[in-house]
Amino acid sequence: MTDTPPPGFARHTRSSPLTEPWEPLFSRRDGEAFTIGLTIARPHTNSRGLAHGGLLSALADNAMGIACALALGGKAGLVTVQLSLDLMGAAKPGQWLEVAGRPLRTGRTLCFAEALLTADGTPVAKAGGIFRVLDPTTAEG
Repeated sequence: MTDTPPPGFARHTRSSPLTEPWEPLFSRRDGEAFTIGLTIARPHTNSRGLAHGGLLSALADNAMGIACALALGGKAGLVTVQLSLDLMGAAKPGQWLEVAGRPLRTGRTLCFAEALLTADGTPVAKAGGIFRVLDPTTAEG
């Protein structure tokens, strides 16, 4: 496993108890897209030695949510109300996984997003999500 990401990536600074065991995570912002990346290692895999679907789903949720928050000016809190993941291939240990989230439509109460997940540049999954924009004065929707 490498701690050196491709050019343009830096250490991801938005950690959570869920993603802590998956470190090191890296991220970059490219226009509207927000991408999270990591080198797949054994702790990221299922019993067959492939990247676990739960890992892919959680990282897609994270990348899409951050992309939506940035599209809303970075001040909005969001919660996931719908998440889908379509698997198209397998990601294996040693491969560089990129999860590129992009907002599709933002509104006052909802944000719609998509993500493309690639392993060494080959698509392995696509995701879609809907996020509820929280009222910053009450931290509720």
